[in-house]
Amino acid sequence: MVTGAYKPRNPKASALYQCVQAHFAEFEAAYPTRYQGQYGFYRPVIGRVVEKFLGCGDLTRGFARVRCDTCRHEYLLAFSCKGRYFCPSCHQKRVLQFGAWVADEVLAPVPHRQYVFTVPKMLRIYFRKDRRLLGKLSQCAAEALKTLFRTGCKERTAVPGIILAIQTYGDLVNFHPHLHALVTDGAFGSNGWFYAFPKIDLYAPEHLFRHRVLRMLLQERRIDEMVIRKLLGWRHS
Repeated sequence: MVTGAYKPRNPKASALYQCVQAHFAEFEAAYPTRYQGQYGFYRPVIGRVVEKFLGCGDLTRGFARVRCDTCRHEYLLAFSCKGRYFCPSCHQKRVLQFGAWVADEVLAPVPHRQYVFTVPKMLRIYFRKDRRLLGKLSQCAAEALKTLFRTGCKERTAVPGIILAIQTYGDLVNFHPHLHALVTDGAFGSNGWFYAFPKIDLYAPEHLFRHRVLRMLLQERRIDEMVIRKLLGWRHS
């Protein structure tokens, strides 16, 4: 079988690389005065991610020597940063690998459905200031889904299959924390049976999620009862 010759990518030629290399130091220096008030404190992980990205695909940062046992041809393969989101090349590879692993090794052969959980703009600031709350937000969504399916199949130990992914930005790269959930269209009972749900009223998971998020923020002392009454009084909560 004849395959195409390997052509190493040139990350330094990309517009993103050139923009970051030219302006990131300036952005980092100006962040406290120009951006911190709107976007929160500068997290050290940002600098580490950018540094790894600038070294991604650079042979001077390390490489592997790849050799064909048949034809003895060799080439050098530069190490990648293996970063998520910020590095387009590495992120795309991780997405494809994770998707294949989920499809082949994780998902049961039953129907699945996607849910998206969001929070109002009024509450997003708390998750921007304290990223620890994003994990608790995921727990709220998972508990809401468990309650929904356990009530529907009338078995307290039934468990739906759930994969949750946290997204912290929207289409305009604005801070917009929300969750993408891949969920079985039913739950697995203790007897091993799968109880399928042909139709689900979306008001139920919305109501359960809202209740848990508000209770969690109340327990974390981010909001008070007056804020909860205000939010629940909105026509479109």
